[in-house]
Amino acid sequence: MLWIISQDKQSLINPKEVTVNKKKIKGIVGTKVRYDWSKDLGKYETEARTLEVLHEIFKKIEESNGASVTFAMPEK
Repeated sequence: MLWIISQDKQSLINPKEVTVNKKKIKGIVGTKVRYDWSKDLGKYETEARTLEVLHEIFKKIEESNGASVTFAMPEK
């Protein structure tokens, strides 16, 4: 199970999926018939930095060995 606290420290979510949309990272929380319910988790200065943060999340999950994972979105 993955729990992420948003960059602004105002939301703690358990996303089903984490995606990159240009300079933003979004957590997909639920799916409706025609759209996904998502939450912006963080916004970064470049798309490259956004992808780095996504890879940090992946590494954290990979290192967890199936246990619950918590991740705090970096400020920058």
